[in-house]
Amino acid sequence: MGADITLVLGGASSGKSNIAEILCFSSNLPRIYIATAQAFDDEMRAKIAQHKIDRGVQWHTIEAPLDVADTLKTIAPNHIVLLDCATLWLTNHLLADNDIDSQTQLLLDALSNCASSVVIVSNEVGQGIVPENALARRFRVSQGQLNRKLATQANCVVGVMAGLPFVLKGQLPEALKSGTPS
Repeated sequence: MGADITLVLGGASSGKSNIAEILCFSSNLPRIYIATAQAFDDEMRAKIAQHKIDRGVQWHTIEAPLDVADTLKTIAPNHIVLLDCATLWLTNHLLADNDIDSQTQLLLDALSNCASSVVIVSNEVGQGIVPENALARRFRVSQGQLNRKLATQANCVVGVMAGLPFVLKGQLPEALKSGTPS
């Protein structure tokens, strides 16, 4: 049957991470946060620091900008994992000039064999204009392919727009049915 996977998709600053955190908290399982962001400048360092403060001590955080597949293999049963986010993971691999197809397959295999439930946050980037440069176009295509593969593997896919969740696949989890999350 495979692991229980929920994919949370939306645009930038749409509220995806908040929705994903609600799902993780509602599980009442020990929470593991796999962070894929890298702090290359002061703005990103501040953003990462604020996210850590906002999450609080109720999460075990693992920094894995590239090695998400290997990290997922180490997760013990009866936890819930928040992978935030697949978009930064993909960006990290693109900028490192890694083979995206093989890295994606490693990720998909690790997800299907993960001993715990996984909630994945990813950006929907295909609703904008065609980018003007080759790297941005490659990113947009790669992100779309990654999202489709993750959605195929997921039991539940939740879209987020303006902080509001809507179901794309499966059923909207109970934790999100009670109204507008903050």
